[in-house]
Amino acid sequence: MKFHHTLAVMALAAQSLSAQAADFSVSSNTIKNGATIGADMYWNNFGCSGKNVMPDLAWKDAPAGTKSFAVTFYDKDAPTGSGFWHWVAYDIPASVTNLPGGVNGGTMPAGTVEGHTDLGKPGFFGPCPPVGREHNYVYTVHALKVDKLGVDKGASPAFVGFNLWMHRLGEATLKVKAGPRQ
Repeated sequence: MKFHHTLAVMALAAQSLSAQAADFSVSSNTIKNGATIGADMYWNNFGCSGKNVMPDLAWKDAPAGTKSFAVTFYDKDAPTGSGFWHWVAYDIPASVTNLPGGVNGGTMPAGTVEGHTDLGKPGFFGPCPPVGREHNYVYTVHALKVDKLGVDKGASPAFVGFNLWMHRLGEATLKVKAGPRQ
């Protein structure tokens, strides 16, 4: 009988955590979910002439037990076979619930690590979809159950992503489009 009671308590706890994670959301005053972003947000390279502006991001209702956050920016449609990581930031303190954005990502909270992107170096770089193609991008805020991810800042985005998955309590996403550009 005790075993069934323990299973019931575990199921209720998982259900509660799932409900809390479902309330976790991210928004922006600069961009809207599902909308096409302006060319000023594009990177200034690879044929794009944008200003490399990162939008502001604000999140709320993180799951209970959140000890830190990570934020990633990913191009799902990059012609690489595995997408393309435009930004990876982690070890964002749990007390932080927004990033102001700005040129080249703006100012990061103290203690934040900007990991390597798929360019092989840290920092934010905006979209630059190929001429004539629209790409889908995802900003994801990851609520983590650890204070520090414990990943070297020179690690690949895939390795950081693996560690995010291992320590994630919940995630909130904001999806945007870029392109097609002429």
